[in-house]
Amino acid sequence: MCALLVNPAPRPRRQDQDVEPAVRALSVAEYRNFLYRHGRASFLQYPSWAEVKDLWRSERVGWHHPDGHMSGAGLVLYRQFPGTRKYFAYLPEGPVADWSDPRIDLWLQPLVRHLKAAGAFAVRIRPAPAYRRWDAATAKSATGPGRQISDVLATEVDPVGAALADRLRTRGWKRCGGEDDGDAQPRHVFRVPMAGRSLDDLWAGLNQEWRRNVRKATKAGVETVEGSAADLPEFHRLLCLTEERDGFRLGRSLAYYERQYRALNAEEPGRMRLYLAVHQGEVLAAHTMVVAGKRVWYQTGASADHRREVRPSNALQWRMMCDAHALGADEYDMRGVPSTLDPSARSFGLLRWKLGTGGHVVETLGEWEAPMDGYGNAALYKAFQAYLARR
Repeated sequence: MCALLVNPAPRPRRQDQDVEPAVRALSVAEYRNFLYRHGRASFLQYPSWAEVKDLWRSERVGWHHPDGHMSGAGLVLYRQFPGTRKYFAYLPEGPVADWSDPRIDLWLQPLVRHLKAAGAFAVRIRPAPAYRRWDAATAKSATGPGRQISDVLATEVDPVGAALADRLRTRGWKRCGGEDDGDAQPRHVFRVPMAGRSLDDLWAGLNQEWRRNVRKATKAGVETVEGSAADLPEFHRLLCLTEERDGFRLGRSLAYYERQYRALNAEEPGRMRLYLAVHQGEVLAAHTMVVAGKRVWYQTGASADHRREVRPSNALQWRMMCDAHALGADEYDMRGVPSTLDPSARSFGLLRWKLGTGGHVVETLGEWEAPMDGYGNAALYKAFQAYLARR
């Protein structure tokens, strides 16, 4: 049966709640303090992410009310359109704000004005609320030729997400096309809830095949260890093998991962971690994990083509889930999954593997774009979309 998610009780109204806040730039310290108080922001909204995206310039902004209260904030990345002084503004998995507030004009409009003044011709955002969720049992039982997750009645529907989508549409925001047609970040993700669960609960949540494979790895002598920056070249070598074997391409260089590892851990030691599965002295799998606030993400996984029977990736994931639990995470986000439920589809294997952890397929609201009002901005926006498609 499809259920509605229960949302927390509304906060008491502030006296200045109906006054449009002012948007201004924030220092790194101001912005970071806000994120730490919030506790639920994506790692893509932390200041360090701007250092990873070296082809973009960045700005941190906050919504300030007359009494000094700051109600939201966001990391804005600006990408210049070649041959112009105009920019595409992007808030990856942001901004960090109260998306349940029905009066989103009070803070979206000041944001758009601020970005337009900074030279932006269009803006892309990613609201935080989920739209729908399917538990592992529901998704697995619905597999079949040609089937998509959207064909299946959701286990839960988030009323905030559904209402927010309508509000954005009526204000001229356009939802990007999806993983294969527009979204920079995956629309469908896989999350394992951890809040209130013991390690025994997490172990019991794994399906029989996963538990068997973790035991098999242990019996075969697979060791799981935390690596360092010095192990990134081996991680990247395995990633290139994985891309070729599984038919996808992230297109990230070793320098990209080295920059990411350096930037995230300079911001906070242990923010990005590299885990290795070692068997008979050889690294057979390497996965990266990111920690921010109460959330933990499995970001990127890579594995060798041989000795797969000792199940190094299962062993690594169980180690990472245990470490996330020890860190007090309330959620382990395994990032993107395909929307297909067709077992014959090449990409289905990734979903099947993640379903074994007993979590949920989550359809996020995805990314939304809006061109700025003004002469030439709509045409420039279309030209920029064509430019990104060619890239």
